[in-house]
Amino acid sequence: MAAATHYAWFDTPIGDCAIVWGEAGVRGLMLPGADRARTLASLRRRHPQACECAPTAAIATAIIRLQALLDGQAEGLEQIALDMDGVPEFHRRVYEAARRIGPGRTCTYGELAEALGEPGAARSVGQALGANPFAIIVPCHRVLAAGGRSGGFSAPGGVDTKRRLLEIERARIGNEPTLF
Repeated sequence: MAAATHYAWFDTPIGDCAIVWGEAGVRGLMLPGADRARTLASLRRRHPQACECAPTAAIATAIIRLQALLDGQAEGLEQIALDMDGVPEFHRRVYEAARRIGPGRTCTYGELAEALGEPGAARSVGQALGANPFAIIVPCHRVLAAGGRSGGFSAPGGVDTKRRLLEIERARIGNEPTLF
């Protein structure tokens, strides 16, 4: 029998988000789509068995931290437990490294690859981040293309959403110091 999966909506300055969780931790975070119906449709595609319910204490704390971050507070999210069951090993390594990039900081795909001991794997890092089900908790928006270019962003709104998240965090972009 599959473990129970739940979700809850929460309001943020960028719109209604949904957090998905199970016994082991967060399984996904849905950034707002064009409207709540589209966000829910995306959630249902990824987590068809998820049931809406009130958040547990740990999830309620995660929601508060996410709301604070999206309200411009330099809130770290490293303590939020993630359920990485089914996540490929390389992706796990990328996500763990990306979680060390603090609010307001950025790095490039290449720098993240080097930090993993995988020089030359920038494209693979980008692909892993493009599959990130934990957007914001695993801050893929803080990882940029070479030269400070934004690169891609697979969440609703694409690169515009990525830029908005970086603006909210007052991130340093370009030739500013980075994580590595």
